[in-house]
Amino acid sequence: MKNRTEITNFLFKFRSYTPLPFVAVMLLYHQANVWSLIAGFIVLICGEAIRLWGVSWAGSETRTTGRVGGTFLIISGPFAYVRNPLYVGNILIYTGAGIMSFAAFPYLQIVGLLFFSFQYYLIVLEEERYLQQTFGEQFKNYVKNVPRFIPRLTPYKDAAVVQPPMDLKDGLKSERRTFQAISIVILTIVLIWFLRRLS
Repeated sequence: MKNRTEITNFLFKFRSYTPLPFVAVMLLYHQANVWSLIAGFIVLICGEAIRLWGVSWAGSETRTTGRVGGTFLIISGPFAYVRNPLYVGNILIYTGAGIMSFAAFPYLQIVGLLFFSFQYYLIVLEEERYLQQTFGEQFKNYVKNVPRFIPRLTPYKDAAVVQPPMDLKDGLKSERRTFQAISIVILTIVLIWFLRRLS
């Protein structure tokens, strides 16, 4: 249990850097075409839209690189449909970028999906332990009604759970680094594709 917690804390702290090896492979084995660029971009944008929606509710606490934690039990916005929308969004972003590059398709995308699903599963277990200790019965009811990663069709509601207001401006500010990273990856993939067409 102690070893798992240590691994989880490590993955949580460095979760912004674990995609880098996959990005390197995407760029080295780049095989993009028009259709992969379009399809991957759509998946990626859907992932970022989910992230932005979630961050606009959860606030800048999602940016912490220390231990897991949070002031509120967020059950509004995308959290009303799935317990971990930011991680779902991340997985869609990584998958979309992988499809755009078409590198080692579909093996790289499958390996990436499995790796990030495993990483987020471990992180979520630790987060849920904290939430259970902090929010007790409210979190227990939330867990009973809202899935971890596969969204439900209707929003979950519990009027007894105090929610912060949605703040799109704060969400956009919090997502600035993500926007920058996504833009760099997209532009690099498109630039490599364009230069190869010219050669």
